[in-house]
Amino acid sequence: MLRPLLAFLVLVLMGVSAPAQAQELQTILQSHADEVAKPGRKSVGVVIDNLIASGLPQVPVFLQNWQGRSVVRDEATGLFYYDKPLRDVDSGAEVDLGDVKLKAVKPNGGVRKVIGAALVQFQLSDPDISRRIDALDAIARSPDADQIGPLEASIDGESDAGVLARKEVLVGMLKARYGATTEDRVAAIEQLDGSLSLDARATLNQILTTKAGVAETVPESVNVARILTPGDDIAKVEAYGRLVDEGFAPARISNAAIKEALAANIEGGSVAGIPVHDLNTLERRLEAYTRLADQGVVPPAVTDERAAEILAQYTFYEAYTETDAAVTTAAETVLASIETSVAVNQTADLALDALSLASIYFLAAIGLAITFGVMGVINMAHGEFIMMGAYTGYVMQQIIPDYTLSLIVALPVAFAVTFGAGVAMERLVIRWLYHRPLETLLATFGISIALQQLAKNIFGTQARPLTSPGWLDGAWAINEVVSISYIRIAIFVLALIFLGLILFILNKTRLGLEVRAVTQNPGMAASMGINPDRINMLTFGLGSGIAGIAGVAIGLYAKVTSEMGADYIVQSFMTVVVGGVGNVWGTLAGASLIGVLQKGIEFLNPSNTLAAQTYMILFIILFIQFRPKGIVALKGRAAEA
Repeated sequence: MLRPLLAFLVLVLMGVSAPAQAQELQTILQSHADEVAKPGRKSVGVVIDNLIASGLPQVPVFLQNWQGRSVVRDEATGLFYYDKPLRDVDSGAEVDLGDVKLKAVKPNGGVRKVIGAALVQFQLSDPDISRRIDALDAIARSPDADQIGPLEASIDGESDAGVLARKEVLVGMLKARYGATTEDRVAAIEQLDGSLSLDARATLNQILTTKAGVAETVPESVNVARILTPGDDIAKVEAYGRLVDEGFAPARISNAAIKEALAANIEGGSVAGIPVHDLNTLERRLEAYTRLADQGVVPPAVTDERAAEILAQYTFYEAYTETDAAVTTAAETVLASIETSVAVNQTADLALDALSLASIYFLAAIGLAITFGVMGVINMAHGEFIMMGAYTGYVMQQIIPDYTLSLIVALPVAFAVTFGAGVAMERLVIRWLYHRPLETLLATFGISIALQQLAKNIFGTQARPLTSPGWLDGAWAINEVVSISYIRIAIFVLALIFLGLILFILNKTRLGLEVRAVTQNPGMAASMGINPDRINMLTFGLGSGIAGIAGVAIGLYAKVTSEMGADYIVQSFMTVVVGGVGNVWGTLAGASLIGVLQKGIEFLNPSNTLAAQTYMILFIILFIQFRPKGIVALKGRAAEA
């Protein structure tokens, strides 16, 4: 009588000194005190239902502590507390009970599982969307049949469309594995058709998990996935080993074991009547061993013929762990459909990646295409003009903190800087080396090294950040398979703009007319009053300026260092040569071909990017052998260069 009286007095005192709601959880716990202290899996549901029905905000905290075995009970009063540190279950405030005797409440694994399912229901309806997402992540990691009810119950009140869609998909996946009837499971599986998520595919693969089996006759209760033929689907040695493991066949004896058995049974210089000196062939040793086996001295040997006979008596198969054939048939059909869709979308994603890479190569190469095509100059410093443009963008961001505005300003400034540098290089170096390609190559290579060192002296050796505006963060996700970053989309759009701009300049302006005239026939152009020397200067400056703008765009995507130009100079030359020297459309075609080729090789060999580069170069060498003038050949001076 003392313990109930003490508990009553404590509750009365709590009621005097605290609001009504603050003592309600303890009251509910006391009404189920024995069940809370020693819960059972089948009976604990009543306690949990009452706790959930109360709507108290303390309930989820109590369930977490109860599941985590952090609840203790005062044996004198019967009241429950949280342990380490000792806290009140209603207020959460720390309490000091002195030297009272506390007993830990330790629910077993089954009870903790039931409590966990109740916790999921709270988390799935939590006002904080991040907690709801965390709960969904936890369900996806450890799916269980008990989660179907709480998940379905949380759907009606879900306000976020994305979370709602994910809840519905998770319900479908749980029902596909743990549905109450075959019809429910098949319907849930069919609803997964069209989903490209990894979770959906993982669910179907789990349903289609198989295990190996062997029997003289396959039992009717086994859901067979496929029959295995020894020698085709499974090695004969492995198949016979399975029979031995299952106790269906005697183990085969190795040559070494046969020799040991014969050596142990030598009597009077012979084994089973066969002289030792005659045991120099496998056939004679097997004959001697067989005689010993007939005498019962050693276990009988299994010959190849006998092993084949034994194998023919048994059927080897793979059986689904899921015994319901209707469920596995539906899962096979839906998984095949999903894998087809995934393959199509992976191809689309690969095409987007190739298109994005092609736009980067086009931006990097278009300036080189102009200078190389019109002037026949092998400019090894072209990559450094790209680097100068990227560093110009970095400097603009240091001056203008607004990333969008700094990017807008950086584009024309980078063009001006690299245009001036290109004109200076043409006037000081290139103009004296026309028609001397080897000297031009060596001179521009030396300038390339000098510009790299100058950049190191000014900006250091560490990579500098060229930060993209916030509206370029993230990616456009079309579905779970196909996505492309906004920066790559921006580079692609910029490449299209430059394609249109270059075509306009070359086809609709006087400068473009003069450039085309000098390209096709410089002597005739000079006789018509065009100054080829001036056109060469402006053309080289234009190509260098475009490289600077490309550097700003590439800097948003790649690292900005003094060596970044070296990463693009080889691809730029390959793009120009493959596409066709001096032709804008040829450069576009070359960039597209190289982009598709590189991404295709990387897809087939994703773990070795160096091998992908090597294969690509080999392909281009072979391509040039069959089409030396490139995809789009150009007549005139460029073709003769």
